[in-house]
Amino acid sequence: MVANVWKVLVSEGDTVADGDTLVILESMKMEIPVIAEDDGVVAQIKVAEGDVIQEGDLIAVIE
Repeated sequence: MVANVWKVLVSEGDTVADGDTLVILESMKMEIPVIAEDDGVVAQIKVAEGDVIQEGDLIAVIE
């Protein structure tokens, strides 16, 4: 699936909890939230708003 990065909701250094929304993708006029799977700190954001990504692309690193 190909999607556009519509909105990045976190920044590097932010603390996130399991279930927090990190990024919202847009594909075929549907909004798809990308959810944190673990608690931690956002070490890196690998995408920017407007980027086109595909399934399997790295979006963020949480440590």
